[in-house]
Amino acid sequence: MSNKFTHRLATTDDIPIIRDLMDRAIIELQKAFLTDEQLEVAYQFMGIDTTLIDDGTYFLILHSEGTEDETVVGCGGWGKRATLYGGNHSPGRSAELLDPAIDRARIRAMYCHPEWARKGIGSYIMEICQKAAQDAGFSKLTLGATLAGMPLYEKHGFREVDRRMDTADNGVEVPVITMIKDL
Repeated sequence: MSNKFTHRLATTDDIPIIRDLMDRAIIELQKAFLTDEQLEVAYQFMGIDTTLIDDGTYFLILHSEGTEDETVVGCGGWGKRATLYGGNHSPGRSAELLDPAIDRARIRAMYCHPEWARKGIGSYIMEICQKAAQDAGFSKLTLGATLAGMPLYEKHGFREVDRRMDTADNGVEVPVITMIKDL
């Protein structure tokens, strides 16, 4: 991994930066996989989940090119609660805490700035999150993948166990793929 990438835990002060990064990533990196209509409603199923920030399980990925200035190039985290994916506004959320002895930690809300795609940021986030979940006692992981994210997750040992369509308020359907991995 490039030594130019570092990470830190996200704080509530970072929410505007995270929201902007997510919006850019959704529009640019999903457009090859979703129709325009699906892109418009994707925000109902994706976005910022401040519970991850509050729980101390959400990271910012930073890049610096030999200066003190750092650029946020990605973000992502892991969840110890039952919610598999979605933002604060998404339906079907659950704050129930998971039991590391029997439950799968959730890999959550991974986004890369489009200008930094395919440069190892997704793999860096995966490494950080898997280690943090393992350090918290989890030996199994799950995630809700987009079609765009599946190749990264497969590269990191996840396998598909379910594929379904989430239906937006206006009836437009967006694919969600549930994937799992044992550590």
